[in-house]
Amino acid sequence: MKIRLAILLSIFMFITSIYASDSADSTKAVDSEKLSTEEIMDAVFDHILDSYEFHIITIGEKHISLPLPVILIDNGKLVIFSSAKFHHGHQPYLSYKIADEGSKAGRIVKIDDEGNILENASLIDISITKNVFSLFLSAIILCALLIPVGKKYKKNPDKAPKGFQALMDMVFDFIINGIAKDTLPKNKYWNYVPYLLTLFLFILINNIMGIIPFFPFGANVSGNIAVTMTLALIALIVINFSGNKHYWREIFANPNAPVWLYPILIPTEIIGMFTKPFALMVRLFANITAGHIIILSIISVTFIIGSVAMAPVSILLDFFMYFIELLVAFLQAYIFTILTSLFIGLAMPQHHEN
Repeated sequence: MKIRLAILLSIFMFITSIYASDSADSTKAVDSEKLSTEEIMDAVFDHILDSYEFHIITIGEKHISLPLPVILIDNGKLVIFSSAKFHHGHQPYLSYKIADEGSKAGRIVKIDDEGNILENASLIDISITKNVFSLFLSAIILCALLIPVGKKYKKNPDKAPKGFQALMDMVFDFIINGIAKDTLPKNKYWNYVPYLLTLFLFILINNIMGIIPFFPFGANVSGNIAVTMTLALIALIVINFSGNKHYWREIFANPNAPVWLYPILIPTEIIGMFTKPFALMVRLFANITAGHIIILSIISVTFIIGSVAMAPVSILLDFFMYFIELLVAFLQAYIFTILTSLFIGLAMPQHHEN
């Protein structure tokens, strides 16, 4: 049984390693043609960056992808069309195109009749991109996990959980007893359990989806700075709205510091309010993105060297990195959640006066 499981797992990791490498076509003979470093880097960044279509597979010279809806507000006018009109970003459509260079590379811009970008155009892009599609998918998965379990608890509150409910019960217990109770005041920790549970599962689901290399997964949502910034902004709001009078007094009138030190201490404390969520944002973004780049870079060694002999080495290294990334997926979700809970707890210092 163990041997069968190992063989199946090896085959699975081999397949995922091959699909994960968007760096080369699966039908290309690597002995006859090497890929340049620039081509590999373009493929790596195509994977980790957002796009207006969801690439599924490449067969020879044919790219199979799911076009996503482009939604633009141009000078107050709503414009909607399919991203397939751009032909994988190679052609403009109407008066729009996907910029391929400069600060707006990868984004939709408005152009004139000669194809020049109109810098002052009033264009708001609210398109359903690959990352937005994956965010909707992760939200659906999260609801599909929690809503049925919540109904079972509500229907039979005293009944011992079984099956999938028992598995989720372990997650609930971990969040409640392993994070909330250890970092928050005893009389208030329960109010933050729903937020912490949702935060942990949302990050974990997106982390795992990001390392599954086939459609409809594979988007680098947790490695998108906009997503991690949003999570950090929510944490900033929750932390500071949870602050009690002792928290704000320590920031603006610390009783343990001399008054002459306030001009230095107060700005430092205010900056500290923002550096905590900023650290959360950068940590999650950097770790997840770095993991994706390492996996794709390792498997790309075969195509850079142009020798099939390197394939087993790349696959073994990639096999190992997938397990590391799976560990990182859980670890980063845990770190973001427990630090958020800790910062909320620090905003509610309990001062007992005689």
